[in-house]
Amino acid sequence: MAVIKTNSEEARLLGRLMRAEAEGEGEQGMLMVGNVGVNRVLGDCLDFPSIRTITQMVYQSPGGFEATQKGYFYQKARERDVRLATRVINGERIWPASNALWFFRPEGACPSTWYNQQNTGRFKSHCFFSPTAGDCPTVY
Repeated sequence: MAVIKTNSEEARLLGRLMRAEAEGEGEQGMLMVGNVGVNRVLGDCLDFPSIRTITQMVYQSPGGFEATQKGYFYQKARERDVRLATRVINGERIWPASNALWFFRPEGACPSTWYNQQNTGRFKSHCFFSPTAGDCPTVY
């Protein structure tokens, strides 16, 4: 059962985002990017108070995703991309992105905080950052 309202078009859009942001990190990395996206829709907190749909989340500006500025993002979603997106829409969570609202790829080690948010861990090249349950209870 979906944890956020969506439709097939938005599942394809999320799949495209996951692929563009983390295809090189494999399916697990793509699922983590999906977790961050779903958490932003669930969040209603911090940088995401008016984000209620996958479309709003993907194209948020400022504060959105770099991938939307690259041609690779605009390729058609593959079946695999949609399948992975559907898994996170249905509530599958992968640590360290389980409650994360942000991620980025640093040059070196992950900083302990990023914009005052705690580092929850690293997967391959990406570091993930989560708010506290007090700051954003809806992602917990």
